[in-house]
Amino acid sequence: MKRLHRPDLFGWSEFNQDRNIDFHSVVWVRPAGNVVIDPLALSDHDEAHLRELGGVAWIVVTNSDHVRDSGKLAERTGAQLAGPSQEADDFPLKCARWLTDGDEVVPGMTALELEGSKTPGELALLLEGTTLITGDLIRAHEGGALCLLPDKKLSDRRQAIASVHRLTLLPELGALLPGDGWPVFRDAKTLLKELLVSLDSGPGASSTD
Repeated sequence: MKRLHRPDLFGWSEFNQDRNIDFHSVVWVRPAGNVVIDPLALSDHDEAHLRELGGVAWIVVTNSDHVRDSGKLAERTGAQLAGPSQEADDFPLKCARWLTDGDEVVPGMTALELEGSKTPGELALLLEGTTLITGDLIRAHEGGALCLLPDKKLSDRRQAIASVHRLTLLPELGALLPGDGWPVFRDAKTLLKELLVSLDSGPGASSTD
């Protein structure tokens, strides 16, 4: 796995040919048990690395379209699953916890509900106030710029814009790690504000896919 912008954060990726972007998974390494977000299938190398880092205590799935390899990883590692509470009735996996806005996943990691995406109550995860890990709604299809899901996939564009606005108010935000597309390791708050301006300019400003 690749080391990210903090020594306790690692990730692995898979290139998606349909969208010409990478999909990502993130591991937060912590003494009380590691947390994995939206896990893709692991290569043998990355699975061995994950074991070396201490395995997995929790798997957080940000939305039902990001289940990916979560079920299989939970079976192999004994990790507990957590998912978005607004999808609890129809979620494809049985979760030990259903997360709602403001819930502390583990100490230092807070769940935020993003509205207006293609699934209700999609989760973003705020790590120690400074790093935001997102699922589907906020992504980066080109380096140095953030975008949204295309308008045709949003359940409510106004709510999606409001979700972006809320994130621009996070006081210490520095990095943003999207599930889909380029990571942003610094100045994420500035890029979110730039995204918000582009969205306020009217329909069609979000990503093409």
